[in-house]
Formats: sequence, structure tokens, C-alpha cells
Amino acid sequence: MTAQADTWAHLRLLGRFLLQDRMGAVRTPVGARRLLALLAIQGPVERDTAACMLWPDVTERHAYGSLRTTLWRLRKVTTPVVIADGAVLELAPLVVVDARMLAERAQRAIRLQEDVALPDVMGDGELLPGWDEDWVIFERERLRQLRLHALEALVTTLLARDQRGEALDAALLCLRLEPLRESAHRAIVAVHLAERNVAEALRAYESFRRLLREEMGLEPSAEFQALVAPLRGR
Repeated sequence: MTAQADTWAHLRLLGRFLLQDRMGAVRTPVGARRLLALLAIQGPVERDTAACMLWPDVTERHAYGSLRTTLWRLRKVTTPVVIADGAVLELAPLVVVDARMLAERAQRAIRLQEDVALPDVMGDGELLPGWDEDWVIFERERLRQLRLHALEALVTTLLARDQRGEALDAALLCLRLEPLRESAHRAIVAVHLAERNVAEALRAYESFRRLLREEMGLEPSAEFQALVAPLRGR
């Protein structure tokens, strides 16, 4: 992440946790990391809710004390990145969060807006790998699904522009994220057909058909079978 003049800090949640302010990387205590991640993922959160979510296994009084200590420590190590005014906590407006940016770009791609490029929806890894809190797991899966749908939408956009190589790349990246995703395999077949590569299209279909049988004992959907039936002389 590159610092910008109008930002106080960048918060990286994809691939690993990293907080950077204008002076560089910030060493943050574990409690501060969890608080920043919570606010980045959930948005504004009431103090009592944050305390209970971050310290669920202690008494309410102890949880509130841990939250106060965390906020105090965070103020000591970096520029103000949390607004703690009143009963609600939230990230300062000028903190850039990579996971939020990824979600926004993916949603633009899904809406078929043409200002989104392939790197915009890939990001730099999964959300907070190794974290097992429920609120992280939920958001991790939400981002994964957004990526998948965005990549498939990009296939449609790129094919409309006759950028077939890039469309195939997007479809293959989607397949790498979810090898059994039929819609990703259909996207690959669609690209091959747009290029008049009938043999490649049939090979891609048969590869998926074998994989689906081996892994799940299922056949491709009727929609997918109908797509390739004319190619197989049926």
C-alpha cells in the first residue's frame, strides 16, 4: 500500500495484518489489531458490543477494562486511527482499508462498470488468514464470494470488448479460487466459443464433467449440457 497525502493511515487485512501511518509500519498490540480489524469489517460499533465481541470469555467489567487499555495503547503508538467519541467506536474517515477497497471494486465489476480491471478484484490474499473469530470468518467468505462473482462479471465485460485473452485469464483465476464452480467452467467454455476454439471448449467441458463425477458423483447442469450439445452433434 502506498501512502497518499490525504490519508492518515493504511490498514491491510488481506494476506496479513499491517497498519501503516505516514511514518511507516506501526507495531500494534494484539488487542489493538483485533479492534482495528473489527471496526474495519463491521463499521461503527458500540463500545459494549466491541468489548463483548473482542473479549467474550471474561466478565463484562474486565472486557470494558481491556477495551479502554487497548484504546490508550493505540493512541500511544500511532496517529489517531480510531474515533472514540461517546458510546460508538469507528475508524477515522481517512484510514484506507484494503479489504473495503476490494469489496467496492468487486461490486463495481458485478454491476458491469467498465472502470474495473482484473487486478482490482484479485486483492493480495484472503482476509486475515489464521484468524478464527466468527466475524472474520463470515467476512472472509463474503469477500471470497464477491471475488468469484466479480471475476465472472469481468469475463462478460471483457468479452464484450473483444479482450478474449484477458477474459480467459479472469475465468481461469475464478476457477483457481473454486475448482468445482460450474459457472466458472461455463465462462471458460464461453471464451473458447467466442474464439471459435470448439475443440478447446469441448475439452474444458469434459474436464469439468470428469472432475464433478469424481468429486461429487454428479453431472453438469442441464444448462451447461445444452450449451455444448450442438458441439457434440446432439
